[in-house]
Amino acid sequence: MLSTLLLLQVAAILYFIYSIVSGLRKNIAAAKRSGLPYYIVPISPWSRICQIFHTFWIRLFKLLPRKYWEDVEHVLNPNWQYMQNHRIFSKLGDTFLVVSPGRIICFTENAEVIHQITSKREAFPKPTESYGILAQYGENVVTLEGAAWRMHRKITSASFNERNAALVFKECISQTQGLLNLWLGPDGLGNKTFKTLEHDTASLMLNIIANIGFGLKILWPGEEFPPDADPRLIKYGTREPPPGHTLSFVEALARTLKYLIILLIAPKWILRIVPNKHAKKALEAEENFLGYLNEFLHEKIEDVQKGNKAEEGLDIMGSLVRTSYGDVAADGSANKKGTNVARLTDSEIRGNAFVNIVAGHETTANILHFTLAHLATSPASQRRLQRDIDNLMGNTDPAKWDYEASLNPLLGSTVGAVINETLRLLPPVVDIPKMVSPAQEQSLSIDGVGHVLPRETSIGLVVVAAQRNPRYWPTKPSKISGAETDMDDFVPERWFQTDSAKSGSTAIEGEDTEDFGGYTGSDTSAQLYRPPRGAFIPFSDGARACLGRRVAIVELVSALAVIFQKYSIELAVDEWASDEKVAEMSHDEKASLYKVAQEKSRETIKEARSYITLKLHGDKCIPVRLVKRGSERFANWVDS
Repeated sequence: MLSTLLLLQVAAILYFIYSIVSGLRKNIAAAKRSGLPYYIVPISPWSRICQIFHTFWIRLFKLLPRKYWEDVEHVLNPNWQYMQNHRIFSKLGDTFLVVSPGRIICFTENAEVIHQITSKREAFPKPTESYGILAQYGENVVTLEGAAWRMHRKITSASFNERNAALVFKECISQTQGLLNLWLGPDGLGNKTFKTLEHDTASLMLNIIANIGFGLKILWPGEEFPPDADPRLIKYGTREPPPGHTLSFVEALARTLKYLIILLIAPKWILRIVPNKHAKKALEAEENFLGYLNEFLHEKIEDVQKGNKAEEGLDIMGSLVRTSYGDVAADGSANKKGTNVARLTDSEIRGNAFVNIVAGHETTANILHFTLAHLATSPASQRRLQRDIDNLMGNTDPAKWDYEASLNPLLGSTVGAVINETLRLLPPVVDIPKMVSPAQEQSLSIDGVGHVLPRETSIGLVVVAAQRNPRYWPTKPSKISGAETDMDDFVPERWFQTDSAKSGSTAIEGEDTEDFGGYTGSDTSAQLYRPPRGAFIPFSDGARACLGRRVAIVELVSALAVIFQKYSIELAVDEWASDEKVAEMSHDEKASLYKVAQEKSRETIKEARSYITLKLHGDKCIPVRLVKRGSERFANWVDS
């Protein structure tokens, strides 16, 4: 009996070794046929084991002679895309393969390749298993592919139109003024250091997404609803929890987003038994948030069934309910019961509402946070931004700004250039996963040369590298680091280079031509530089591009215009000098002091990491001050 068990164990070990060796040989042969440069690693960098134990595996790998690991070592590290970006591709090739026994991964920063892949959804689908954790609250437009995705896309895209974008513009102006009041403090003077820039921009976008997602109005501290306000707004828009909840809606949503990674990855039973306060807070937040989702869903179903008129506002969940329970389908056709018109289940309505909140809140909040930090670090760009806002908006009350008259001029100004430059340096997602269809291998053309990717090859479109590749961008030597190019620097002025010689894109054979709904315009203004197709895709591209990207741009434009119309943002220097000491400094001493703060700010931004989205983590922050224009200590004269 013992000998039989031993033989079985030996056989299992031998079979395991055989599987590894044969799998590696097969994948190496396929990599050779592709004609692309390839690098062999013992374990796939996209495997969970490698990601969790990467330090251990890299140490083992580096026991081999240097020639086996020297080039590709960085690719085994999490977050290498942001930390290494274009530099690793300049070394390994703009499109290369990483070959392991179980998988082939194709990483690319080549705009031509990216454009081909994003243009053919069925040939290069999204690996839905990578997004499975986002289906916990219901299947949705992000987690699906094929016919199911097409149906969800057409239904959810109905909400993202220009009429609703105008409503977002109005709501964002109102909410940004509430944020300014918070920053100015009780005395209304501002000029006080705060380290909550990331938290506050997240709160701003949280308030806006509550309106976009559910038609709610969230108040800032000190604000009150008018006496004739809708009871629902009072119930869900205040900071006090209503009956049946231990947290207010805004607190439940904020905490759920804060602990999202824990809630998505860790089994609930583990969170319930682990003696950790963060686990308890995460569970409490999720329980409250799911309770709110169910309440909103049932209230909106009841409204539709009673024939109540929809309130003004985007209200994604309300739109999904009206489409699935009402008489009008997503395309405006009749949606009568008993017909074959596509409808979402209650679970799918919740799932789509949730994923739109996650995507719409987290990404836009991070972009605004980094934009404000960059502008505080780059006073000259901030002043150009303010001059353009002055020329376009003057001293008019933001509440009176007209969406159609204001948006495109602002997008074509330094406001649009600043947003684009932040998105170029710090895209919400640094690496967009794709794969080759299991049905057949796929061809790619790179600089006129054909290459074939095997079936089921994993693909990483490394957005952050393509967007720093000097091949596609106007560039000069860096004034900050002395590097050959300024691709790693925040230089909004590059977007006013209008040379279109690099901007053309060729037709793609087999390109998607179906209209899947949603905004189809360019992500950049016609007045600004247009990089080649595939070189600038902060919101992805093609049929699977972000549904809410137009809304995100509208939020960013309106927030920046409101903030910088009357105020400046400066880096705080408290760490090195008191206010009294600064007041006694000469011009040159102030310039030297601010340079220290600038260097620290840039180094802090380099420490951003990507967990779902790219942002700062832990206690890392960039202290700043909001000051009224004309009262600046640095921002109105520092040149760099």
